[in-house]
Amino acid sequence: MMRTVPELPEVETVRRGLQHLLGTSSVIARIELLRRDLRRRLPAALATHFTGQPITALGRRAKYLLFETPVGTLVSHLGMTGTWRLAQPGAEREHDHCYVHLRDGRRLAYRDPRRFGMLELQLPGAVLPVLKLLGPEPLVVEDFHATYLHGRTRGRAVALKTLIMDQRVVVGVGNIYAQEALFRAGLKPARKARTLRRAELERLVAEIRTVLTEAIAAGGSTISDFRQAGGDGGYFQHNFQVYDRAGQSCAVCATILRGGVVGGRGTSWCPSCQR
Repeated sequence: MMRTVPELPEVETVRRGLQHLLGTSSVIARIELLRRDLRRRLPAALATHFTGQPITALGRRAKYLLFETPVGTLVSHLGMTGTWRLAQPGAEREHDHCYVHLRDGRRLAYRDPRRFGMLELQLPGAVLPVLKLLGPEPLVVEDFHATYLHGRTRGRAVALKTLIMDQRVVVGVGNIYAQEALFRAGLKPARKARTLRRAELERLVAEIRTVLTEAIAAGGSTISDFRQAGGDGGYFQHNFQVYDRAGQSCAVCATILRGGVVGGRGTSWCPSCQR
């Protein structure tokens, strides 16, 4: 089974699930750190900084979850195998690395077998370095549109798929959804970004937004490890038209899909439908 990093739809699905589980009145009693590091060292202040603080909002920026409180934000990246779940005493699992104990007696568990995830403390008024250079959110119409993308493609010889996977250009469009959006837009993944015409940019922006919206509605895609906050998998993988389907027939024109590497990532496309 192929592994893939959770992308925007998966992270948004987790966010919505956690928001539903937490409600509007959850207060952090304490945070229990079971190890000192994940992808990098965990801030020691996490264990005490949020004690007694209400979770005022559960946000998302790109692929980062934001547990917001009056004294700062607990920032979480799921890495490849990270998950959040409710875990009452007795429901501990191997590779649980952090427990967020709530005042009402419930306990959130962060589990991450491969430890590529991240937990960080962001103080009020500050922005973590990993968040500073992020591009616009693709689902925010006012920020991500054809005019913006036109400016980012001019003079760029980079492959189109590589461009839309660049988090500085637009956030959250990972390998799966880049391939699916490009197929729907009729654009080859390796095409040079600077060659796109305005109508093609309009189409690409619309398809990126549509694919991500549909994937969120389906609970994301479960390729190997992804689970929603309630433990269920996602279902959008049943709608893949090109991702991981090289050598199979195109669902639209029956041409055999091609496969290769674009931007260092495995990529599939239809040589007839995509130009």
